[in-house]
Amino acid sequence: QLQLVESGGGLVQPGGSLRLSCAASGFTFSAFPMSWVRQAPGKGLEGVIAIDSHTTSTTYADSVKGRFTISRDNAKNTLYLQMNNLKPADTAVYYCARPVGSVYSKEYDYWGQGTQVTVSS
Repeated sequence: QLQLVESGGGLVQPGGSLRLSCAASGFTFSAFPMSWVRQAPGKGLEGVIAIDSHTTSTTYADSVKGRFTISRDNAKNTLYLQMNNLKPADTAVYYCARPVGSVYSKEYDYWGQGTQVTVSS
């Protein structure tokens, strides 16, 4: 059974950092691109950043460029999102998701349960 389980969310002050993790199981993690998708309160889903199976990343949200870094450890079947210089606008539920077909896809076939990130003083 395929599972994606996120962890690492929480409350952080503006300018702070968090690292999210996503533990994957039930499929050959190293063979697939992976993404982080977020949903801010009252807003739709936003594809934030993605990484292909060879660890080349693609950032979709201009608002996070230079602040967010995606990485993966294929030996541990784990995806990461390092978030620095966090802003209140980054407040959202963050989901680990598997894109359909390629790293550039905005369609996803599997999702985690999400982890809440709140940026507030």
